[in-house]
Amino acid sequence: MLALLKPYLSVRVFSILIVSLAALMMVIFVPSLFRNETALQIRVSRQGTTLPDGFYVYQRLNAEGIPIKSITPDNNSLVIRFDTEEQSIAAEKVLHQMLPHGFDIGQIDPSGSSQLMNRLTLRKQSVG
Repeated sequence: MLALLKPYLSVRVFSILIVSLAALMMVIFVPSLFRNETALQIRVSRQGTTLPDGFYVYQRLNAEGIPIKSITPDNNSLVIRFDTEEQSIAAEKVLHQMLPHGFDIGQIDPSGSSQLMNRLTLRKQSVG
């Protein structure tokens, strides 16, 4: 009788493993599909101008009631991430008023996919 249950148990265990793995993959990847994160980038547009301090920017935006997810330096710029697009738009308005001329402030795509595509398409292709 045990010999008759062995094939059934192995198929059952295998199917439970597959279903568990699929559920785990959904738990991991589905939230990233619905991420609503937006980001601003502050860059220096004039030579001799330095980037504002990230803590100063954080304090000023926080004083205006705009919550910030993170501020990180990235290739001579500051990248500020927000949870919603409304926060990002409000922060952009405040930053344009707060910072003097000589800074470029704009929305960026927070996902790395656009940067990867830019790297792939901007490389010169040579034959030989």
